[in-house]
Amino acid sequence: MDMGLNNKTALVTGSTKGIGKAIAFELAREGVNVLINGRSNEEVERIVQEIKLEFPATSPQNATADIVDSKKREALFKKYPNIDILVNNMGIYEIMQYEDIEDEVWEKYFRTNVLAANGLSKFYLQSMLRNEFGRIIFIASEEAMMPSGQMPQYCMTKSMLLSLSKTLSKLTRGTEVTVNTIMPGPTLSENVQQIIEGMYSNEEMSFSDKEKAFMTTNLPQSELQRFIKPNEIGRLTTFLSSPYAAAFKGSPIRMDGGMVPTIY
Repeated sequence: MDMGLNNKTALVTGSTKGIGKAIAFELAREGVNVLINGRSNEEVERIVQEIKLEFPATSPQNATADIVDSKKREALFKKYPNIDILVNNMGIYEIMQYEDIEDEVWEKYFRTNVLAANGLSKFYLQSMLRNEFGRIIFIASEEAMMPSGQMPQYCMTKSMLLSLSKTLSKLTRGTEVTVNTIMPGPTLSENVQQIIEGMYSNEEMSFSDKEKAFMTTNLPQSELQRFIKPNEIGRLTTFLSSPYAAAFKGSPIRMDGGMVPTIY
C-alpha cells in the first residue's frame, strides 16, 4: 500500500538504534526523507549511510544533537526549520526501586523524556499548522497505563506524554495536523535481545525458544507471547504519519500485545 508520504520530511529522535531506527527505516521505505538524530555524530552518520544505500531515492540527513539541551535544540531548529513529521521517540529507562529514587533522578527523567519532546513539538507544531499538514507522534509505553512498579520514574514520564499529546491535539482542531501517542509493549530492541541471550547463555536453545521461555515465566499476561519487533512499531508509526490516518486525533494507540486489560 502506498502511504502517500513520498518526499515528506520526518525527524525521528533517538533513531540510531532500537525502535527509533526501525521507524526511520520504515518511513524511508515509503519515500520519506528522514532526519536521523542521536548524540553521536559517528553513529548518526552510519545510519544515514545505511538508509541511503537501502533507499537511494530518499535523502536522509544528519540531525546530530543532544535534544535535552535547549541550546542544541535551537541549533537544530535553525538547520531544519520545517518538517512534516515529528516522531518523539528518544527516552531513557531503568529498573529502579521507588525508595531509591532521588529528586535529581525524577528531574532528569522529566527533562529527558518529556521536556525535550515538548520543546520539539512546541516549535514544529506552529509550522505544521501554517503548512496545513503535519504529524506529531509520541512513543510512550504500556507502562503509561499499567505501571509495573519496577520503573516509577519512567512510568511517570510516559503518562505525561499521553496528557501532552491530547493537549496539543486540541490545538489542531479543524486542521490536517494530528498529534497521537503509540504505546508499545515489550519490544525486542538490541539491549533486550542481549539480556535474553545472557539469561539463557548456558542453555542449548534457539533464540525463539529462549524468548518463549522468558515470556512464559516473566510476562504470562502477554497474549502475543513474544516480543514486539521494532519494525512492527515502525509500520504503525508510518501509517499514523500518512494522510490516511487523519482521523486519529489525540489518540492513545495501544500496541502492547494484549498486556493491558481492556475495561469496558
